Parts: sequence; structure tokens; C-alpha cells
Amino acid sequence: MKNAIAILIGFFLLGAFWVGFKISQELMTEQAVSTAAPSSLTESLELVFSPPSLDDVPDGPLGESIKYGHKLVDESSSAMPQYVGNKLSCTSCHAGAGLEKESSPLVGVASVFPQYRPREGVVFTLEDRINGCMVRSMNGEKLPYDSKEMRAMVAYLTYISEGVPVDADVPWRMQNTMKDIPEPEVAAGEELYQKSCIACHAADGAGLDSNSGPALWGENSFNDGAGMSRLAKMAGYLQNNMPKGQEGTLSKQDAANIAAFVLSHDRPEWKGHETDWPKGGRPNDIINKERREQIQNNTIDWNEVIKPAN
Repeated sequence: MKNAIAILIGFFLLGAFWVGFKISQELMTEQAVSTAAPSSLTESLELVFSPPSLDDVPDGPLGESIKYGHKLVDESSSAMPQYVGNKLSCTSCHAGAGLEKESSPLVGVASVFPQYRPREGVVFTLEDRINGCMVRSMNGEKLPYDSKEMRAMVAYLTYISEGVPVDADVPWRMQNTMKDIPEPEVAAGEELYQKSCIACHAADGAGLDSNSGPALWGENSFNDGAGMSRLAKMAGYLQNNMPKGQEGTLSKQDAANIAAFVLSHDRPEWKGHETDWPKGGRPNDIINKERREQIQNNTIDWNEVIKPAN
């Protein structure tokens, strides 16, 4: 009798142990799933465009540098004339000092560098990218890496990139390259320019103001090594951002026509064309001096320009 009771007690304890073991396993699995879920959910959510307000810039030296960086981005040619070689500002392309979502924003740019750059064939830091714009879009000089100006611009771009993870896929960046460019008609582009663009950019393309009507050609505009000297970049930018107040209303054909007209005019020459794209992949749509002359002489082969790069 005692042996039978002992056996029953043994089976009971063994069963209890087994049930407890299974419950423990299930709890651990649930905990692992619940722990992993937020990370997975975060990764699947699209980033929200929500840059910090300039009203929340911290006090002290860091805050002063951020505010100075904002001034340099918004008033580039007047705030640092010793480095800028034309009458443009960063805001000329990146409206609102890079804070307007629908106009080539700079929000998040600090989170995507370092980055390999095929045009230069090397890995660029954020400072390198700023200087790339300085010598191409601004047709000027590089900022010394230890200068007050460089430190301020990095501080500002880092501040407005707050909340954007490193190496994140930032959905509002790099949206201005037109794919499948239609063959442009320069005369039609000139007609559209005279009808609409002239109000802000003037008949001679010299513009009225660096932020509200920047120079589109001539000595005070970007040089032909800038991204905007590419037909796909200019046409894509125009279609997405112009005319102000009616963004997105231009057809691909109209945008390509205006871009071709704008890029047909003389502008400063970039001296580094031969060393760009050192590892191949050079785009065919770069409108350099030779191409400008071909447009002006009506001898350009647009099919050669708009075909994809090898």
C-alpha cells in the first residue's frame, strides 16, 4: 500500500514538473516575441518628416553654432562671400534652409554619411559633401574642415536630422531625378520660360533673389559640374518644385523642355570633368560647354543625351 502511494505521489510530482516546464517555455517564447516586436515594428514603419524647431535650439555654444549654421545655409552668398563664388545660397535649391519637405529637404542628410560617391569615386563624409556643393553649386572654394563655418553647418545639419537613424532609407531624399526623359524641345521651353519663369528668374536668367528667384544661368549661377547641370536632375527638380505654388503641375515634357532651355545658356565651367566618375557610370545627360554649344547651334543629338548610362 505504501509503495502504491509513493508511486502515485511520484507520478503527480513528475506531472507537475512537466506542466511547469511547458508553461515556462511558453512564457519565455511570448516574452521573446513581445521583445522583438517593437524593433520589427519600428523597422517597418516609414520615417516621419518631423525636424526639430529652431525655437528648441539649446542655449550655449552649441546652440549658437546651430543658429549660425542655419544662417549660412539660408544666406550663403552674403554670409560667407569669401567662400561662395556666385549669388546663390543653399536655400536656392533646398527651400526654407532645407526644412521644406517638398523642396529637396536637408532633413536626415547627416544620417546618411559617410557614403560612397560614384561621381568622386571615394567615400564622402558630411564635410566632404558640403564642400562638394561649395565648389560646384556655389562655384566657390572649399570650407576649411576646422573652420567656424564648417563646424556650424555640420552642427545645423545634424540638429535638423535629429530622430533619423543612421543609414536609414530617408523617403524624402533624392527624389528629383527624372527617369525616361522625353526628347526636349528647346523652343517650347523658351516659350514656357517667358510665360512663367521670367517673373522670378528674370529675362536674362540672372534672377531676382538667391532664395525666391535665384540665377539660373550666367556667372552668378551654379557651374556645369553641379548636379543641376544634368538634364535629368534639372527636369526632375522643375517638375517636383516649380512653379512655386503650383508644384507638380508641369508635365514631364514641359519640365524637360524648360530644363533644356535653361541649360542651353552659358554658365561657369567646372574644371574637373575629366576626373569625375573615375570608376565608370558617367551619366550621358551632363550639359557641359560642348553640349551647350551644340544646343545653341542646333546640332545636339538628344537621343545620345537622354539614353541611360552604360
